Amino acid sequence: MRLRPFLAGIVALAACLLAAGRLATASAADPPRVFLIDPEGLVATRGRVAAGDAALTPAVERLRKEAAAALGAGPFSVVEKDMVPPSGDKHDYMSIGPYWWPDPDKPDGLPYIRRDGEVNPERHEGDNTRLRGLTRAVETLGLAYYLFEHEPYAEHAAKLLRTFFLDPQTRMNPHLQFGQAIPGRVTGRGIGLIDTVALTGLVDAVGMLEGSAAWTEDDQEGLVAWFGEYLEWMLTSDHGRAERRYFNNHGTWYDVQVGSFASFVGREDLVRTTLTDWSKGRIASQIEPGGAQQHELRRTLSFNYSVMNLRGFMHLATLGEQVGVDLWNYRTEDGRSIRAALDFLVPYARGEREWKHRQIRPISYQTLIPHLRRAAVAYGEPAYAELAARLDDDSTAAGRFQLLYPSAR
Repeated sequence: MRLRPFLAGIVALAACLLAAGRLATASAADPPRVFLIDPEGLVATRGRVAAGDAALTPAVERLRKEAAAALGAGPFSVVEKDMVPPSGDKHDYMSIGPYWWPDPDKPDGLPYIRRDGEVNPERHEGDNTRLRGLTRAVETLGLAYYLFEHEPYAEHAAKLLRTFFLDPQTRMNPHLQFGQAIPGRVTGRGIGLIDTVALTGLVDAVGMLEGSAAWTEDDQEGLVAWFGEYLEWMLTSDHGRAERRYFNNHGTWYDVQVGSFASFVGREDLVRTTLTDWSKGRIASQIEPGGAQQHELRRTLSFNYSVMNLRGFMHLATLGEQVGVDLWNYRTEDGRSIRAALDFLVPYARGEREWKHRQIRPISYQTLIPHLRRAAVAYGEPAYAELAARLDDDSTAAGRFQLLYPSAR
């Protein structure tokens, strides 16, 4: 008589497990919660990877190798640094401005002097190195988990995230008061906010982990709270307001961060306001009618900065797709637009013109491939995809962008 209730319990448990399995399958089919990448495109990429699409094989193999290496990365924490912030609290992020060097004419080297485009090795002693290590590892593990559903990837990514943001013993305080300091001049700058641009990719990676048991609801709530605090600091602090007013790529990437973090914490109103009230103005002030980005062309790495700023504008356009703000097709009366900025660079990538602006490192036109692929979709323009295919070669076949912005089959 006791066997019947036992069997009934087994049947009920089996039914629950079956239902859970169906729910998990349905969840796995849903697009991930990402903000700077096309979620439907990621679903398609996962399908192509599962089907063994040969066009993606080099990128898949590299991602597997990088994910295996990332399993041994970290954990990273701001409290590990030897430098002590002016606050005396090692939980405060601290970094040195990359292009500032000791003055050779001063016995103590102070105050530091600027050498644009030349990175002072002291830069690598700050928290920016740990932040970069964290974001690279989490982005790699998040994408690998989403594509391959290998649970250890999510488990290690969750450990890295908890250590850097959530554990009271090791977490970073949610501000950047001491970012990109200049010895002898300032203990931190608004410009320092460019250091946390990498966190925009990290919150996308978190969206790829949400199907894993390793990333819990408490973890998600804790990270959302952290980014909510950091976002508030960006909006209200003197450094944050100074960066928002910046006239070049710093202003663009400030908007990208605000838009990305606001999306992550559920503040679509702020995303919409940022894109409408600020980002449109940046297009108007930073891009010439002919597409030149005049502030970036003044740099010693003029091509690199032009491409980097264009990437920021394309991220803003992608954010706009989610809140009903069309930046892809936004154009001032005199022709300033994201598309104009891309079209300015296209003749150089085609070999029709020679880059005459200052560039202290060799140019890689392959860096335009993901921009061209995104533009081909946004504008329905095959010529962009054709140029991307022409630039694509064996040296780029394993690039991460092949998975994030794949070419059409």
